[in-house]
Amino acid sequence: MKLAIIGAGQMGAGIAQVAASHHHSVVLVDRDEATVARGIDVIERNLNRSVEKGRLTEEQRGTVLTHIRPEIAIKDFDVDIAIEAASETLKTKLEIFRQLDQSTPPAAILASNTSSISITQLAAATQRPELVIGMHFMNPVPVMQLVEIIRGIATSQATYDFTENLARELGKTPVEVRDFPGFVSNRVLMPMINEAIYALYEGVGSPEAIDTVMKLGMNHPMGPLQLADFIGLDTCLAIMNVLYEGFSDTKYRPCPLLKQYVAAGWYGKKSGKGFYDYTAAAGRA
Repeated sequence: MKLAIIGAGQMGAGIAQVAASHHHSVVLVDRDEATVARGIDVIERNLNRSVEKGRLTEEQRGTVLTHIRPEIAIKDFDVDIAIEAASETLKTKLEIFRQLDQSTPPAAILASNTSSISITQLAAATQRPELVIGMHFMNPVPVMQLVEIIRGIATSQATYDFTENLARELGKTPVEVRDFPGFVSNRVLMPMINEAIYALYEGVGSPEAIDTVMKLGMNHPMGPLQLADFIGLDTCLAIMNVLYEGFSDTKYRPCPLLKQYVAAGWYGKKSGKGFYDYTAAAGRA
């Protein structure tokens, strides 16, 4: 099968790695050479770790990499499915879907890895709404098993069946959810993270205290503030805004502290600072 992955960030690179590992041909696309190169570098480092742990041979590592072709623009791609994995902003995604509608075969499926934005709205930017679907992978993609599959109002059964089968073929567990803001995963997760930020904002506890309570008391593998840092605070804020605007309900109002951190450029692990400081760890790498 031939896939185009639009966006070479953490999610796009992860999807490309998984697809290539299952012997599919992948075009990994982003806006410039440096961004695509970083995505390929992430994949190479992941594969190198798998070789070190004995999960892959050097030959298998090399084979996976030969299945991935970098590109720096959306072109006329002869693919079966294109998966958009760009930043969580409606304007960006709409433009990508318009371009993909013009640059892929008429029968190609257009999927979005969006974590909160309406699939129906994205489909309306194309001339093939019946072929548009949500395929929301979890981070980190090579490790996490879940894929939320979201139909738009016009998504055909054939499109759903193809996407579900692809998820299973990639070793994932597909779960169908309805096209509501945040779907299931982020409608539940993000308000919890937002409430943890409110607890910090109101001085209820330190980041370490809040995360320890949730890890030891609720058996979460990672505390909500550390998880927010790993997701990206800008992404968390974008999703909370989608929930707040989509439901017009104050229970989804983003915490002022979250907005302040994003305004300061404190996005979490990817920027070196969020609720925790990652600069020392980066310096040791």
